[in-house]
Amino acid sequence: MAASSSVSGSEPRNPRCENGGVQSLTTRLEGSLVVLEPLTEEHAEELWEAAQAPEIWSWLAHIGERREYFDRWMQLTLAAAAEGKEGPFTTRDRRNGNVIGSSRYLNVRPPDRALEIGWTWLNPSAWGTGANIEAKLLMLEHAFESLECVRVEFKTDSRNDRSRAALAALPAQFEGIMRKHMTVPDVGVRDSAYFSVIDDEWPDVRANLQRRLASK
Repeated sequence: MAASSSVSGSEPRNPRCENGGVQSLTTRLEGSLVVLEPLTEEHAEELWEAAQAPEIWSWLAHIGERREYFDRWMQLTLAAAAEGKEGPFTTRDRRNGNVIGSSRYLNVRPPDRALEIGWTWLNPSAWGTGANIEAKLLMLEHAFESLECVRVEFKTDSRNDRSRAALAALPAQFEGIMRKHMTVPDVGVRDSAYFSVIDDEWPDVRANLQRRLASK
């Protein structure tokens, strides 16, 4: 199954990664398994419901643990989106319409034509279904082909073997460990493992993700 992006309306092309303009980082991205929708306040209850699985939060701030944590996460997410600093998505299962998680663009550096894909989480009901594979394909496709980025990076807790294996399988190139890089609420001080995909590698990465989706 191949994924493709679907852009609603006829917005002028103004790549965020290229010129740092005010165009939104997000738009509706549709695949065979998931739909990525620009995250809005209206998604709050569905996201809260999807977040109710403790195993999601082993390596992230535990926003699903208490409603006040989640509401603060929503507030910060919406503020960052409004300021053009981040591009958050709500991830929806295309087959049943249920919200299953979220991901976003962050650390956007227009002069360098680079950004990060991160803050990705999925309800365990979507683990192993191809949802994460297709979400990554859609976001990478949008970053390289619409936003005209030359670099997309990822970081994860160096102890998070599941996440590191998923990034290596894209395949993203492992770039090393940044030691004592950040303090994550509820997790503590962490070393971050960095990965990236650059524009020269994107055709091969895209083909690999499409092959993996075809087997789902």
